[in-house]
Amino acid sequence: MIISRLVEGRSPAGRLGLLAVGLVVAFGLPWYIYPPVALDVAAWALFAVALDLLLGYTGLLSFGHAAFWGSSAYATGLIAIETGMPFYVAVLGGAVVAALIALPIAMLSVRRTGIYFAMVTLAFAQLIYFVANQWRSVTGGENGLQGIPRELFGVDLSDSFYFYYAAIPLILLGFLGAWRVVHSPFGRVMVAIRENPARARALGYPVDRYKVQVFVVSAFLAGIAGGVYAVGHGFASLQEVYWTTSGKVVVMNILGGMGTLWGPVLGAGIIVALEDYLATAGIDAVGTVTGAIFVVTVLLFRRGIWGTARRLLLRFRRNRTTSEPVSDEEPLTQEPSPTPAPQA
Repeated sequence: MIISRLVEGRSPAGRLGLLAVGLVVAFGLPWYIYPPVALDVAAWALFAVALDLLLGYTGLLSFGHAAFWGSSAYATGLIAIETGMPFYVAVLGGAVVAALIALPIAMLSVRRTGIYFAMVTLAFAQLIYFVANQWRSVTGGENGLQGIPRELFGVDLSDSFYFYYAAIPLILLGFLGAWRVVHSPFGRVMVAIRENPARARALGYPVDRYKVQVFVVSAFLAGIAGGVYAVGHGFASLQEVYWTTSGKVVVMNILGGMGTLWGPVLGAGIIVALEDYLATAGIDAVGTVTGAIFVVTVLLFRRGIWGTARRLLLRFRRNRTTSEPVSDEEPLTQEPSPTPAPQA
């Protein structure tokens, strides 16, 4: 019963329990795995949560989020190198740049839905990739942007272990922002748009405006993750803005479970840890192995690992209290319908 409430996270006690477990894992991770890998897990987890706001909660599949992860990585590096400011300022500056880039992209993309939206975002991401590749005097082109400092008020953070603990507050603030968005009236409207855009529009909500806003928020959080990743590795490369990066974060969402916040974190941890293990073991076919795991997960756990676990625990609890079985098509949580609001 305790585990069920913890995984579901529906009660205040369950949410506090999940929060406590998450904080313990976040602060204890570098003690159990290589600190640079721990930082990668944290950065990719925030990146996956940022995309989940768009994909899992609003129903918009973006294949172009590498543009915001990568543009923030470059902007963070440039700010840190040229100004010598603390990396906190550099990362937040990079996230602002990512949000500014996302605004016009969102305004043009939200006019499309489904696969058309995904293709438009992919096209804009490839445009960013082309700019990063050609603007060699700024980005370094194929050589990337190297020598990004880890400056923080004169403190030596060259050790990856100490840098992890200096950077994790930024990651946690990003998670807090995502949680606050989801559990706000704005988040309820996001879910309404995902479930039935026409009904949300009929209730008086400016659907396209909400889509633009969540797109920009998602890009900002992705920018925080990309900036921390760039400072942690000391460089920003074309790989950060390449389309495979967008595909990788989509896989993390589907693997862990979309629309759950904790699912993308789990998916990111599995993918990053697995890639590190396979690379350390000398296995070249990393993409083949991770792809096979992804296919198996999609076939066996259509709600993702976290989403499926919640569904099974919910079914178990309801079967104990009532003879009526829980349908697979029944929504996991009952989201309250938004109240009508006049369009501004």
